[in-house]
Amino acid sequence: MPPEWAPQAATWLSFPINSDTWSQNRSAAQAEFALLVHAIAADQKAYVMCGGHGHRKTAQRIILDQHEGFLSQQQIENIELVAIETNDAWARDYAPTFAKSVTSKESDGKLYSIDWHYNAWGGKYPPFDLDQQVAGKVAKWLGIENVAAGICAEGGALEINSAGVLLVTRSSVLNDNRNPSADQSLDQCHIEALFQNLLGAKHIVWLPGDQVGPTVLGDDTDGHIDQLARFTDDSTIVYAWTEDADDPQRAGLENNLIELKRQMNGIDTGCRFVPLPLPPAITHCDLRVPASYCNFLITNQSVLVPQFGADEADARALAILSPLFPDRRLVPLPSKELAVGLGSFHCLTQQQPL
Repeated sequence: MPPEWAPQAATWLSFPINSDTWSQNRSAAQAEFALLVHAIAADQKAYVMCGGHGHRKTAQRIILDQHEGFLSQQQIENIELVAIETNDAWARDYAPTFAKSVTSKESDGKLYSIDWHYNAWGGKYPPFDLDQQVAGKVAKWLGIENVAAGICAEGGALEINSAGVLLVTRSSVLNDNRNPSADQSLDQCHIEALFQNLLGAKHIVWLPGDQVGPTVLGDDTDGHIDQLARFTDDSTIVYAWTEDADDPQRAGLENNLIELKRQMNGIDTGCRFVPLPLPPAITHCDLRVPASYCNFLITNQSVLVPQFGADEADARALAILSPLFPDRRLVPLPSKELAVGLGSFHCLTQQQPL
């Protein structure tokens, strides 16, 4: 599995249609989604899945027609609506995790799809039957091999660099609601062997995630890594943090940081750890909205950084991330409405390596 900063052929997304996910603000979330697609299409191909029930016409109107005259010809040509049906918009977790076969020349590696068993984060949000089929349908659409992983996992649970260092959380991957511990064939050693075989992982860093305490309040993924810690290069990791010792997220975040440093220091003594403070609390209809700047998205030329309407915190996140990506432009985009659905840019996307 190439790191996210490796050359990409495209980004895959699913048009937000689920009225339960955005029960009060779906139109506003769709408007933010359109801006995300436009930003991706400025750099590369953006495939937007929007099959069934007239959703293609809605996606066409919101993403393209309403912005006629404002999009460049390149952006228009780079946006392609794909007739694949989905239940919800979180493509990172059910679309293929793309990997390349190992050859003597990396550029010659053959692209294939890894099809994790998907059960909507432990069966939380049925129905998810259409989402379960997406990896296979995308692989068929691209004409590539689709490999059934044999375990339950999600793309947002995986973070890797080009040295094969894979970051995952126990609270997600080893959760009984995904891979029951009673099934001895799905113990940690077996899952590590699968990660090594399917992703080319050489070192697997297991963080506790939400085992000790809540990390990103409102998160419903049981502690996905893409809200907690991300590589910005092979030897730099940004991590979600709060400087408030009384913040209920602090203990969980601190425990993850301790484990991250301990395990990474045994792999790369030169690794840098950069705090990326969380925004102030966001609520919607009296519910806590999970918001983390770690949910940024890397494209070929850009880093798309979610902004949550907290001016000081939003600006601080940009200032922290900017020097970590000297060869890419930082693009701040609104994500407060999308985050009401309990995710942001990284959760909504899946990169297809070149």
